[in-house]
Amino acid sequence: MIAFDLECSEGHQFEGWFENHDSYEEQSKKKMISCPYCNKTRVRKILSPIKMKIGSESQSKAIEERIDYGRLAKEVVEYIKTNFEDLGSDFTKEALKIHYGVSEKRNIRGTASEDEEKVLKDEGIQFIKLPIPIDDKDKKN
Repeated sequence: MIAFDLECSEGHQFEGWFENHDSYEEQSKKKMISCPYCNKTRVRKILSPIKMKIGSESQSKAIEERIDYGRLAKEVVEYIKTNFEDLGSDFTKEALKIHYGVSEKRNIRGTASEDEEKVLKDEGIQFIKLPIPIDDKDKKN
């Protein structure tokens, strides 16, 4: 069995258990997975914590040594670039609009000053600060 963190088109997050990845894919294509909160069947996998303990400490250490953390970091960055709208310096303004229902709820990313971060925290808006490297193709001369 494998557990995936899932999110419906309305933004509800929940966990789903499947026999394997293929089982998830098959059920997803057939719209057999539905949100327990709103019954929507437009569901996608989201990033999940990946730490697991298997067997003895030496076995766990051997598995950990096989993880390519550089590749994993690149995959996380690619996921964020693909699935989050880049708002640049308008991030804080749009996060506030989403929080107060003025704009549609969606995944966004961008930049915020220390003062803007304080405003977001004071308003109860959760955010995560991640260093995203700039690709050569993303640089503007």
